[in-house]
Amino acid sequence: MARNIIPDCRQCRREGCKLYLKGEKCLKNCPFDKRPVIPGQHGVGGAKKKISEYGVQLREKQKLRRAYCLLEKQFRICFEKAAKSKGNTGLELLKMLEMRLDNVVYRLGFGASRTQARQIVNHGHITVNGKKVNIPSYEVKVGDVIAVKESKQGLEMFKGLKDSKPVTPKWLEFDAKTLSGKVLAEPVREDIDLNVKEHLIVEFYSR
Repeated sequence: MARNIIPDCRQCRREGCKLYLKGEKCLKNCPFDKRPVIPGQHGVGGAKKKISEYGVQLREKQKLRRAYCLLEKQFRICFEKAAKSKGNTGLELLKMLEMRLDNVVYRLGFGASRTQARQIVNHGHITVNGKKVNIPSYEVKVGDVIAVKESKQGLEMFKGLKDSKPVTPKWLEFDAKTLSGKVLAEPVREDIDLNVKEHLIVEFYSR
């Protein structure tokens, strides 16, 4: 499967908002703050062009896909699964993306960004209910306990976490002593801090 090789900051500029793809680096000296325009000839001084309804829907889909660092095929699979659920398709899509293991690892503060969190999962540093899981797309469930493997807690990237107090969404609980977190509930729309209009994504795929 092809990798996304577009530079992170360029993706943020293209979507017109910060996607926080670099974690804390996005909070200090962020290129987007200095140049919040789309890249290329249509950026600064470029011709203003009215965006079609399709274009608006496309940009919203791309914004969400890039925020969770998914390739097009991966994102479409998630959407199709959400569309088959009994609930609101847009909300089900957001919940599904939030409850991916790589995102939960990011939300618990084990990784500074979703990209780093995915690498942490891929490298086998994470357990779910005591068993190693190295599949980033693994969908956690209410009651699951996600933790850094005991044998990996001495790694440099995890050393400072036992003294930290990461801000986690209310549907997750973080335990600094054991470097673990528990899924307390499914996320609701208010818990998802992305500025995205999910109904436009549903409309995009319904065309």
